[in-house]
Amino acid sequence: MLTNEEPILHEDKTFTNIDYSEKRLTNREFVNCEFINCNFGKSDLKGNDFMDCKFKQCNFSMAILDGTGLKDVVFTGCKILGVDFTRCNKFLFSFEFNQCYLDYSTFFGVKVKRINFTDCSLKEVDFTECDLSGSVFKNSDLLGSKFSGTIMEKTDFRTAYNFSIDPDGNRMKKAKFAANNLMGLLDKHNLDVE
Repeated sequence: MLTNEEPILHEDKTFTNIDYSEKRLTNREFVNCEFINCNFGKSDLKGNDFMDCKFKQCNFSMAILDGTGLKDVVFTGCKILGVDFTRCNKFLFSFEFNQCYLDYSTFFGVKVKRINFTDCSLKEVDFTECDLSGSVFKNSDLLGSKFSGTIMEKTDFRTAYNFSIDPDGNRMKKAKFAANNLMGLLDKHNLDVE
C-alpha cells in the first residue's frame, strides 16, 4: 500500500539496543543517526531512507531492503547475512563496511563503485555483473564469492584472500593484487603451485 504522507524524519538521534526483528518499519527517513546494537534481523525496511547514518554491532541478517535508501552509511561490526542489496534504492546507494559479516548476500548487477570492505567476511557473496570499480577489499575473506561479468577496474585485492576470479570473464584493468595472492586468479587452470 503506497502512501502520500510525508515520511517521519529522525535527525541526529542515537538508537541503542532496539529490537526491530521481524517488524515492518515504514515511511521513515533517518539523517545523521547512529544505531548501536540494534536488531533488524528479518525486518521489512522497504522504502525507508538512511542518510549519513552509522550502524555499530547491528544485525541485518535476512532484512528486506526493497527501495531502501542507503546513502553514505557506515556499517561497523554488523552481521548482514543473506541480504539482497540489488533491491535497494539505486539513487541513494553508497556505504562502507568495517569488520562485518556479509556472507551469502548479493550485489548482482549493482554499481557499488569505490566501496570499502575492511576486515569483512564476504563468503559466498554474489558480485556477478556488479561494478566494483575503485573498491577496496582490505583483509577480507572472499571464499566462494562469485565474480562473473564483473567490472573490477582499479579494484584493490592486495590484502584480500580466498578469492577465485577468472580474469578472462571479468573486466580487471589496473586491478591491484599482491604477489602472494595471485593464485586466486589461476584457479580455473587447476594448477599445483608450491
